[in-house]
Amino acid sequence: MDAKTPPVLVLAGPVAPGDVAQLGDDVRALLKATGAGVVVCDVGALRPVRLATVDVLARLQLAARRAGGRIQLRDPAPALRALLDLVGLPVELEGQPEQREPALGVEEAVEPGDPAA
Repeated sequence: MDAKTPPVLVLAGPVAPGDVAQLGDDVRALLKATGAGVVVCDVGALRPVRLATVDVLARLQLAARRAGGRIQLRDPAPALRALLDLVGLPVELEGQPEQREPALGVEEAVEPGDPAA
């Protein structure tokens, strides 16, 4: 593995909250050992997709952030992507640049002749 290739952590089968401590240790160890800023979590075989899965991924992201890095997902099932979107967990997909939350605001159309606010 070279400096440009991020380490990969494979997640398979059902994951549960009891797995978080070990998986978090794994993420931190990969970040430290490789000096990479990213750990790719291969979730292609992660079934079944349920809310506990999202909780585990959120905690892995938190562990990575606390260690100065982040996680990216490889090959998430459509159901997992939909669930992540539904709960609003911002997780990157492998090969996509990090995305920040867009600024919230209201856009108003200005009509000609409207007085200045």
